[in-house]
Amino acid sequence: MKMFLEPKCIYLHRDAVDFRKSIDGLVAIVEGELERDAYTGALFLFCNKAKDKLKLVYWDRTGFALWYKRLEKQKFKWPNQASLQDFELSPQQLDWLLSGYDVLGHEELQYQSMI
Repeated sequence: MKMFLEPKCIYLHRDAVDFRKSIDGLVAIVEGELERDAYTGALFLFCNKAKDKLKLVYWDRTGFALWYKRLEKQKFKWPNQASLQDFELSPQQLDWLLSGYDVLGHEELQYQSMI
């Protein structure tokens, strides 16, 4: 199953967000803090304070979609650029991030099965 169509842009919100927020709360951050139009089809990524969970929200022409991912052992490598509120990613960097790699250095994370 394909998660989404080719995104026009991919934005990563740099600061941690309260993960009790759902679609409406995250869209409010996109339009309020980031000052971007949430209805463009761009993807917006958010991370929790512990950096082990992320949410991705986007408009797919019929409504908003929300995706959630949790890493079992490691933490997401989140850019730490104090001058930028958001950080634009390439499609390849998004793939790396969703696979648990470091977006800036893309080192592979090692997992072992519990079985």
